[in-house]
Amino acid sequence: MFKTLIAGALVAGLATPAFAADVTLRLAHFAAETHPGHVAAQQFAERVAERTNGAIEVEIYPANELGSPPEQLEQTVLGAIDMNLPTQGGLDKYEKAFGTVMTPFAFRDYAHAHEVLDGPFNDWVAPLLEEQGLVLLSNWEYGFRNITNSVRPINTPEDVAGLKLRTPPELQIVAAVEGLGASATQIAFPELPNALNQGVVDGQENPIGVIYHFKLDEFQDHLAVTRHVYNSMVHVINKNVWDGLTPEQQTIIREESVAAGTLMREMVQAQEEDELAKLEERGMQITRPDLAPFAAKVGPARDRVAEYTGRENMDRFLSFLD
Repeated sequence: MFKTLIAGALVAGLATPAFAADVTLRLAHFAAETHPGHVAAQQFAERVAERTNGAIEVEIYPANELGSPPEQLEQTVLGAIDMNLPTQGGLDKYEKAFGTVMTPFAFRDYAHAHEVLDGPFNDWVAPLLEEQGLVLLSNWEYGFRNITNSVRPINTPEDVAGLKLRTPPELQIVAAVEGLGASATQIAFPELPNALNQGVVDGQENPIGVIYHFKLDEFQDHLAVTRHVYNSMVHVINKNVWDGLTPEQQTIIREESVAAGTLMREMVQAQEEDELAKLEERGMQITRPDLAPFAAKVGPARDRVAEYTGRENMDRFLSFLD
């Protein structure tokens, strides 16, 4: 009942609520229950409850239980859901600066991405996001994206040319695969296994963890470690909900968000090689191409991303990469 009243007040645009001593926060995300994102969310919930002596309970809704990723994020902006874990591809619908993160071949490795996102990028975008009604708590992880297909192994950019690949609707990912000569087709993720099985598309692209946990190897013969786009889950909370917490509660939530993000980063990186080995054991053929020729072909794709995000935003982001 309490949550219903709070959500109704926020949607109606009323004043920031004064929370009672016991607070229940709903955290929705898109990751599978076996994925490191959900494991990190569970740690976050457990530690927040422990450190607040049970005053704050975090209810977790994984695997799109409360709607598709765009729907979850919209509900978080409105306050019907308290916290969410969107990627930059979701957040850039509210603030274009986030879209720069998914520039093709922007980051050298995980350490480079984390250094940029946790430092100058956060300093830049966090205030912009608050104007949209969200508070950025911390960056978690999702990973570098890689191409799978059922036609041929990929060792050069020319091997990508002509493939029909499923992508999410984010322009940056579409631009990356089209820049490599493939055609991009948007298919909702829940429909992807069937589309791969029926040959509607030749392949798809996702982080290693997604390919492994959703068993896409059952429909795909080849995986190329292309690392063409990086993005991460971003832990956000509705600003009205945040403002209704005490300073002590805010400190605990932010600290445990950072700790959960650190756990997810460690898990994703540690598990990737193991997951690749297991995918190979299950019959997938894996290639690790030289990525320099791939990066050299996506100049036009970067221009498309700059048109989408705004050239000024792109120039500022690129200045963080050095």
